[in-house]
Amino acid sequence: MDEKSRIEERSPLVSAEEFLDWILFEDQDLLVVNKPGWLVCHPSKNGPWSSLVGAGREHTRADRLYLAGRLDRETSGVVLLGKNPEVGKTWQMAVEKREAGRSYLAILTGELKNLETVETHIGNDPDSPVFVKQRVTQPSRKSKLAQTCFIPLIASKGHTLTRVTTQTGRKHQIRVHAQHIDHPLVGDKLYGDDENLYLEFCQNGWTNDLADALPMHRQALHSSSFGMKDGTSSFNAPMAADMEMFCLKEMAISPEQIKAAQGSALVI
Repeated sequence: MDEKSRIEERSPLVSAEEFLDWILFEDQDLLVVNKPGWLVCHPSKNGPWSSLVGAGREHTRADRLYLAGRLDRETSGVVLLGKNPEVGKTWQMAVEKREAGRSYLAILTGELKNLETVETHIGNDPDSPVFVKQRVTQPSRKSKLAQTCFIPLIASKGHTLTRVTTQTGRKHQIRVHAQHIDHPLVGDKLYGDDENLYLEFCQNGWTNDLADALPMHRQALHSSSFGMKDGTSSFNAPMAADMEMFCLKEMAISPEQIKAAQGSALVI
């Protein structure tokens, strides 16, 4: 069994009641959901209630939904599902053409003082035992150009609440670039100090050793806003509760400061 399958096998199932609480917007064409940071987007072998798309299909009673811009399993925030192929294709093409985009909130390790724009090529990491791991690499036929902007909002007690925007949509892009500038995401098992934490999690799930080594169960990354860049349509999701609690307890940030930071992260 591969790493992804082991993680999905241990993930809890979604209930119909909690799915209702995640809905940010719904009409005849769209279903927009605030995804939690433990749920995969794409259908898995563990049944419809084991993925966001599967739960969405159960909720809408649709045979198919059209995902526009997925999030990694441990990334929370706005996910848009089209209810028909026309609307789904419109949003999917907008993402592909960079006419639609996201703004993220992230908590970085260390205090980032200035705006950082990172533009590098990203490709597979052949030196890692983790098959999916990426790294900054030289331009080649197998690598892809990626650009990420880190905008520090509040730096406190060795961490930084940061707004993140991207000009490209590469695998693990934000996490790779955060590691590249020596400010990895809080709780990142794969791109933090020790990738063996990720392997341990795949093998054994969340353990006491992982709890001692990591300040959060997951990477501190949240898609706070997703929409068309011309402003015609956009959707916002409040910061995930686990990230908000980290800001309050570990960074001593006030609720008012968190609210102001969330507002600044809604611009795409």
